[in-house]
Amino acid sequence: MTIFSKIIAGEIPSYKVAEDEKFYAFLDINPIAWGHTLVVPKQEVDYIFDLDDQLLGEMAVFSKKVAKAIKEAIPCRKVGMAVLGLEVPHAHIHLVPLKNEGDMDFRHKVENPSPEKMQEIADLIASHF
Repeated sequence: MTIFSKIIAGEIPSYKVAEDEKFYAFLDINPIAWGHTLVVPKQEVDYIFDLDDQLLGEMAVFSKKVAKAIKEAIPCRKVGMAVLGLEVPHAHIHLVPLKNEGDMDFRHKVENPSPEKMQEIADLIASHF
């Protein structure tokens, strides 16, 4: 069971922003920008391109809804999307609020994000979902 499956099951706490029967979205605990959100399928599959076509399409549509909520909640020009998939063996999409292209640099992190601020952002995004 991956760490993301444990988050989805409620075994590990998360800053949930959205959920439906197939997907779960929550704030990245090491965000590169305030509002950096992960979208994961509830089905545990390591590589995003191993998802069947229907589920991959549904994941993109769910991510679009989450991205719209992020854009409403967080001041930004656009919401960037990235698929890396090297750090956790569970398919996921990163959604990152962007003011410029440099905001998508995964080498930079928000320093010491407080639990209170993270919860405030999660609640704000969830209110727009």
